[in-house]
Amino acid sequence: MAPARSPGPDAIRLAFSRAMSAMYRNEVPQYGTLLDLVRDVNAAVLDDDPALSAHLARTGELGRLGDERHGAIRLGTAAELSDIRRVFAVMGMEPVGYYDLAAAGVPVHSTAFRPVGAAALAACPFRIFTSLIRLELIEDAALRAHAAAILARRRIVSPRLMALVARHEAGEALDEHDVSLFVRETLEIFRWHSAATVDFDTYRRLHAAHRLIADVVCFQGPHINHLTPRTLDIDQVQALMPAHGITPKQTIEGPPPRRCPILLRQTSFKALEEAIAFTTPDGATVAGHHTARFGEIEQRGAALTEAGRALYDRLLAETRTIADGRPYDQILRDVFTAFPDTWDGMRQQGLAFFRYAATPAGLSADAARRDGLDVEGLIAAGFLACDPLVYEDFLPVSAAGIFQSNLGDGGRQAYRPSDARAAFEAALGRPVLDELALYTTQQVTSLRQALADLGRSDLAAA
Repeated sequence: MAPARSPGPDAIRLAFSRAMSAMYRNEVPQYGTLLDLVRDVNAAVLDDDPALSAHLARTGELGRLGDERHGAIRLGTAAELSDIRRVFAVMGMEPVGYYDLAAAGVPVHSTAFRPVGAAALAACPFRIFTSLIRLELIEDAALRAHAAAILARRRIVSPRLMALVARHEAGEALDEHDVSLFVRETLEIFRWHSAATVDFDTYRRLHAAHRLIADVVCFQGPHINHLTPRTLDIDQVQALMPAHGITPKQTIEGPPPRRCPILLRQTSFKALEEAIAFTTPDGATVAGHHTARFGEIEQRGAALTEAGRALYDRLLAETRTIADGRPYDQILRDVFTAFPDTWDGMRQQGLAFFRYAATPAGLSADAARRDGLDVEGLIAAGFLACDPLVYEDFLPVSAAGIFQSNLGDGGRQAYRPSDARAAFEAALGRPVLDELALYTTQQVTSLRQALADLGRSDLAAA
């Protein structure tokens, strides 16, 4: 009998994603309610829009929709970031992008661990937005040193898990039993613990410095603070949340509603207030509470090119400077009329990335009919199909908005701008990948293949 085939990174990532979702659903019942609501809204959207359903099926997004999640964690030390990078590598997740949230009042910088290839994304597009606390932003030197000492004593990755990681790094295949152990041990990193690892006075001082600093420093590990399903209509989910016992944040982060969605829109419900046990110096237990974990929903649109992002950022900045008494949502809609809302318009102006494929009509057409056409002509003739690439990453302004909306009143602080990317990548142990380069590669590769299939490779060099 042939030996059982070892699960690959995609299978391991999918198993972990499902296990994480089940654990979080058990820990935060409102997350389960959110999943049910998103499932029902997505089903209704697909029933009402057969063209969208066909598009998602053609591009491979329909199959991944039900399993799609992103989560978020916050780490305390360079060693933790390096260890997490090695753990995620077993699941085929690489660090993509660098996000500095300090300028928005959140003392962290971050990357997104995710799969990067088209096939891997289709198999399981699980992402973890991973932040590293910036203790240097704590002004009180004594408190900063105390926090660093607390974190230095913590180990978030078990020896058993690191042994599996080391075997993977050595090129040894993990069998089914190994993968099951890997998933169980990795889940323990992100499990919620209702007992703090510090006394209440330390928690209170760190909380006063910033709530996220207390969240990172005062617990056994980086509990998952939210998991996010993907919806096809975030406005509908936002409207229905109150009827399901969930109070959403007031404003959806990101671009306004559009016929052709771009980038990422997000909303959430307020972080839960959860009971925490603190131990006093004399060994007594003191009851307290902590807020960190919440529910989030996202709607993903097209990935934008550098020119598209520049236009998006300019319009968003313009929106935030207007204060004429109108609701923010209305101002946002009005300002964003300057951004083309057709796929043809975005493609022709170079604002979004697309995936190309030869159509059956193009493959069956006489070569003479194809030879006189350029790329736009092939598209117009129905010989070449193009579909927008899904934005697989995050928006720092939106991420900060979600964080701040869950910190409560007085949560916003100001930090001096600083260039900390080199320090982050040194802690990570490698450079982060450039998301624009990844989308460019996908677009260029698909176009070259499609043109080769149509016998028009000459256009690929144009």
